[in-house]
Amino acid sequence: MDNQQFTDDARRLVKDYANGMGKRVRVTDDMVYVVWSCKTLQNNKAMLSTSRPDGMYYEVTYNGDKHEMYLDAYSHVENVEYDVGVIE
Repeated sequence: MDNQQFTDDARRLVKDYANGMGKRVRVTDDMVYVVWSCKTLQNNKAMLSTSRPDGMYYEVTYNGDKHEMYLDAYSHVENVEYDVGVIE
């Protein structure tokens, strides 16, 4: 599977999953964006999110050996800042 086909499929999976969660705001194609994507050998992985303010992000993986796609959904829980000092 080429990278464009993978990201198109990943965005569709995220949209369908997000809309199946029963939220009031429907996710459209232009609301899903790819944060990061990588292709290694026959496998693909991408991190995606939506512009809906629900704190969700998604990981989609394509296993090229088994021709299977997997979707993991995560909820943003907390953002903690740590002061690491000035790097010289």
